[in-house]
Amino acid sequence: MSLQALYDLPAPAKLNLFLHVIGRRADGYHLLQSAFVLIDWADTLHLECRTDGQLLRHDLGPALPANDLCLKAARSLQQASGTTYGADISINKSVPWGAGMGGGSSDAATVLLGLNRLWGLGWSRERLLTLGLTLGADVPFFIGGRNAFVEGIGEQLTPIEVPPQWLAVVKPPEAVATAEIFSSPLMTRGTKSATVAGLLADMQQRATVPKDKHHGASKEAFFGRNDLQPAAQAICPGVVQVARWLEGRFGNSRMTGSGSAVFASAGTGDQPVATWPEGELPQGWVGRMCRSLARHPLDGWAG
Repeated sequence: MSLQALYDLPAPAKLNLFLHVIGRRADGYHLLQSAFVLIDWADTLHLECRTDGQLLRHDLGPALPANDLCLKAARSLQQASGTTYGADISINKSVPWGAGMGGGSSDAATVLLGLNRLWGLGWSRERLLTLGLTLGADVPFFIGGRNAFVEGIGEQLTPIEVPPQWLAVVKPPEAVATAEIFSSPLMTRGTKSATVAGLLADMQQRATVPKDKHHGASKEAFFGRNDLQPAAQAICPGVVQVARWLEGRFGNSRMTGSGSAVFASAGTGDQPVATWPEGELPQGWVGRMCRSLARHPLDGWAG
């Protein structure tokens, strides 16, 4: 083994451009459709190889739970591969948790991609995808490396090309319990199925709207809707407050995933249609102006 360490590995967040609940499986899991897009708001991980087999995590920012998804991912890969190597995993957490942005799943995917290379395993992308699904439904998306039309419970991925765009993202202090949302009578169920072709045609049409009209697109800035948002707003007033705040500045808003982060379209040109309001975020809110990514920064790290 020639590699001893890998530094500054990015773990980008994602946003759900839309999220529809189209049915339910016999085992109770809801069937979803969504479009996941990668953004440049990312955590940063450093991996250092150990020869004693130990797996240790070091928090360079906010403290994470003792047995977080990064360690679970490393342990799963270590056991499945039979390697005798271990690793020191250092993480600088930037993406807020409890936001619906997939931060923990992205960290786990970056650990799998990085340790696959650091330990010299040579696993294929398909093999990592299978292992990633055992950790969480969003992990395969980040391993896949491409923006995607997502179906099933999150495991069925169809890569799509998403026009480059600016996205203003804000999370209130509160998090939303996903189980509480899915049990809410306010959650929309049985939405008509969408198609990849319909989504792509809609995105292409919106991408050709002139900048001034795009800014005035209001709540029609994105395809479909988020079927979880009414339930989340009833549970978490912060989602309502952030949505109104973004609508007042960018003319549109939508919650991502099961919340509580909300985002707004801020244009598709070289610069956003409105500047980020520095210093205006209420206390406890976190947010930034983000750019969509065409590929995961570690795309190509697995065959």
